[in-house]
Amino acid sequence: MVELGMTPVLPSFSGNVPAALKTIFPTANITRLGDWNTVDGDPHWCCTYLLNPSDPLFVEIGEAFIKMQIKGLCSYRSVNDTFNENSPPTNDTIYISSLGAAVYKAMSNGDKDAVWLMQGWLFYSDSTFWKPPQMKALLHSVPVGKMIVLDLFADVKPIWATSSQFYGTPYVWCLLHNFGGNIEMYGTLDAISSGPVDARISKNSTMVGVGMCMEGIEQNPVVYELMSEMAFRKEKVQVLEWLKTYTHRRYGKSVQQIKEAWAILYHTVYNCTDGIADHNIDFIVKFPDWDPSINFGSRPSKLNSMHTFRSRTRSRRFSFQERSSDLPQAHLWYSTHEVVSALKLFLAAGNDLAGSLTYRYDLVDLTRQVLSKLANQVYLDAINAFRRKDVKALNIHSQKFIQLIKDIDVLLASDDNFLLGTWLESAKLLAENPSEMRQYEWNARTQVTMWFDTTPTNQSKLHDYANKFWSGLLEGYYLPRASSYFSYLSKSLEKNESFKLVEWRKQWISFSNKWQAGLELYPVKAQGNFLTIAKALVDKYLS
Repeated sequence: MVELGMTPVLPSFSGNVPAALKTIFPTANITRLGDWNTVDGDPHWCCTYLLNPSDPLFVEIGEAFIKMQIKGLCSYRSVNDTFNENSPPTNDTIYISSLGAAVYKAMSNGDKDAVWLMQGWLFYSDSTFWKPPQMKALLHSVPVGKMIVLDLFADVKPIWATSSQFYGTPYVWCLLHNFGGNIEMYGTLDAISSGPVDARISKNSTMVGVGMCMEGIEQNPVVYELMSEMAFRKEKVQVLEWLKTYTHRRYGKSVQQIKEAWAILYHTVYNCTDGIADHNIDFIVKFPDWDPSINFGSRPSKLNSMHTFRSRTRSRRFSFQERSSDLPQAHLWYSTHEVVSALKLFLAAGNDLAGSLTYRYDLVDLTRQVLSKLANQVYLDAINAFRRKDVKALNIHSQKFIQLIKDIDVLLASDDNFLLGTWLESAKLLAENPSEMRQYEWNARTQVTMWFDTTPTNQSKLHDYANKFWSGLLEGYYLPRASSYFSYLSKSLEKNESFKLVEWRKQWISFSNKWQAGLELYPVKAQGNFLTIAKALVDKYLS
């Protein structure tokens, strides 16, 4: 990075220390922080230790850490997020200010030109703790200009607008967009096309740049394309006109059906304005873990008024019907009818664009998007059948759900960008010996499925966080999960017994752990004709 004229950003000492430090320095002021998303609060996986900033050891370790980091570098920026998703032990502003001052002192002792780069996520995710006094205490604990805040979620929840420009602290307007690298068509193009400009020209603006900090980038190319351009634009973008040139660039030619399709996608999929962050909870990849005999939640859902597909089994056609508030809710912020129309326009452009790899990617992704929303409703149909104690209807709808998983897997297999095998093989290629290879593959499998920290009857709280619509993952992982769950539902009705949720969890968690440790090989090259497959599935489910 230095050779390319870039200024690297490297971590500094945040105060987090291993438990063993207490043994080496028994008089050190070390506090244990709280749990972070573990099952049963198992201390083996949680509860980091924090060295108090008032302890002389804090600056000593911090300075040594910085000096070790910057060996061979002429300049760098330091990133530090001491309390990201982990609240301080007290809301006392003096303590918070002393913590910030100690962090910066350690930085500046190690490098006199150091600048502290800090995520602003905590001001959103833990807003009940970070009130104006606490925010000011942290932001003003360092000299002006020596801290830059990343307004991490500015595309949806800009903090600069509600904090007087971070109380005078320089900040970067950031696009977060994606959690877990999920494969879901989603975006806020209007906010991206105007937000950075609004922030820059606002009164007393302290904005110093734009940034992208998504948790995964291999999806929604249109979002990152537009955001990248905003670093060079002084005025707001007229998105509809921009999309016309974008599609010409993307596919190599101008096709009328594609222009019309993207106009629809702009006003639907890519115009989410409800502020809900968790936008990918499709039931295929994030399967509900619950007993359908009881209500899913006691609080009314914000999405009760949303609409979804409703199947008519005999004709295979779909209409809209409102959801029940006591059932799981998949986030839906647009008209599925309109997006189906966009999909059919995409298909109509196939003769002109069949040779375009970018067209192939977008058509596969759009077809997957539509079918995944259909699968959500089929799942709810199955649950409603279970509640009616209708064994026949339960079996019909559950088999349709399973068939959708199989069909979507075949669709995804037709494009190189939607293959589990690519992910696993790329991890294995990093290994230098057989032991490392097995560990890296286990890591890669675990990250996109269960994560870790399970018990025999409790999934990790982060299971499916990094879920993926990938061929191989659907057939090999999500399909067995759904099959076993529906099998337990069906047996409970046939035997007139209560649903054995705990027994299902035991079976599923055991299967998941074995799959994570598996060594099965998955394809790394696309198979099948994407256009033929997409047309066949549209005819099968949406004719």
